[in-house]
Amino acid sequence: MSDHENPYRDFRWEVPEHFNFGAAIDAFGAEPGRPAILCEDQDGNRARLCFADLREQSNRIANVLAGLGVKPGDPVMIALPRITLWQAAYAGALKAGAIAIPCGAMLRGKELAYRANHSGAAAIIAAAESANLVSDLRNQCPSLKHYLIAGSPRSGWLGLRASMAQASPGFSPVRTRASDPAICLYTSGVTHEPKAVLHSHAYTWCHRYTGSHWLDLRPGELHWATADTGWAKAGYGVLFGPWMNGAAAFMYKGELEPQKQLELLGRYRIATFCARPTEYRMLVKEDIERAKLPALRHCTATGEALDPGIIATWRDRFGLTIHDGYGQAETTLVAANLPGMEIRPGSMGRPFLGHDVRVLGAGGTEAGDGAVGEIAIRITPERPPSLLLEYWKDPEANAAAFRGDYYFTGDLAARDSGGYLWFAGRADELIISAGYRIGPCEVEHALLEHPAVMESAAVASPDRERGAIVKAFVKLKPGVEPSFATARELQEHVKRVAAPYKFPREIEFVAELPKTASGKIQRAELRKAEPRKRAG
Repeated sequence: MSDHENPYRDFRWEVPEHFNFGAAIDAFGAEPGRPAILCEDQDGNRARLCFADLREQSNRIANVLAGLGVKPGDPVMIALPRITLWQAAYAGALKAGAIAIPCGAMLRGKELAYRANHSGAAAIIAAAESANLVSDLRNQCPSLKHYLIAGSPRSGWLGLRASMAQASPGFSPVRTRASDPAICLYTSGVTHEPKAVLHSHAYTWCHRYTGSHWLDLRPGELHWATADTGWAKAGYGVLFGPWMNGAAAFMYKGELEPQKQLELLGRYRIATFCARPTEYRMLVKEDIERAKLPALRHCTATGEALDPGIIATWRDRFGLTIHDGYGQAETTLVAANLPGMEIRPGSMGRPFLGHDVRVLGAGGTEAGDGAVGEIAIRITPERPPSLLLEYWKDPEANAAAFRGDYYFTGDLAARDSGGYLWFAGRADELIISAGYRIGPCEVEHALLEHPAVMESAAVASPDRERGAIVKAFVKLKPGVEPSFATARELQEHVKRVAAPYKFPREIEFVAELPKTASGKIQRAELRKAEPRKRAG
């Protein structure tokens, strides 16, 4: 039996009846000097906060919110960048029993207003950049009564730090049930308004296993997850995962160039590192032969498909394997490559602890080995506490996702004979060409193995004979010229490393690919243009 099968078979969820993340981490504050956050910005300013500092700061913020009349169950938006007040505000809102709504620093006024109006948010904690946007839309957000700014006080805004200075450093956290709503994450809206993913306090409790089993966090070490503060990944990579395991988190506020990233990894003696595959791809372009990362011992990746070439290059240079993982805003980790497991490059691993993961084909029957189907999580007889409570105020989305005994993720994968899952794209992005079912990631992985390719995206393009063909959008590496010969070479390459029917019959070279704020390639934007091109 493998190292994965024993803990997976024996695992049982044992969520306490009452749980509050903010209260749970206060125990670490009793240890003087125990580090919680190390932070640096692009100007070289640095900060180091201990758990005792965070306990006091989050208590003061909870008192500020309660003093304003924010009640348990009231939504509170947190629109802060990578600064230490973000963690304090998050934990403080949870201590107060509020529903925390993290909002990324890149969101614009319209997007913030949508979240405020959809959730009925009672308060917002914002940085100066976001405050400017929200002020312009104040009349459009009638539920928002309290505006707190992390910078200097201004007209219509309450200075958060000044209010904290006047608040008590002591607070008794609300005794929330683990099943009570705690967090609302808004998914990226590409062709529709963002969905509101409502999570319970149990969701934060479950991330202890994300931290201990996948991120491999250890007390006293420093972990760096590069996610923006509005992402689910920031919650588990910069807050819940590290602090539930007594590890410290590192943050960098500023534009992150690859050379700067390598320098920070070495100077801060980062032990565990989690980044998007795109970031690893940029890092290996640099002169990594000279990089010195003396403390780095474990690396993880999530957010998009991880191609085998990056895994090989990283391992050759640093002797470390990047451990891929898969999850959604709606879940914790669903599948992962765990330390000690056999790694099959290109696979997102095997089902994670506590999750009965299936690959279902048409009619809800299990797809055979190697066949592409939809990833589904069994919710009977026990529904994993890691799963969203619901799509908030969206019965249609709930009906589509929760069907029978399963939660349907909307993502496609194939399972091999060893139980490893291979991501194939979104269900609405499946390419059906002449009867063949082709996942876009299969094509993209093959293209990325070619030394000329920096990034790629594959979509279905309408075709009279085949119904659709595979079309690839390719960003070439610097110094490689786009040409008919290059396109033909890439087509033959895909035929060799994937399958003849999967090769892109059309290739378009591009300078950049459209991406979401979280860095995911927007295939939908590329796909939408294809019918218009064919019609033209």
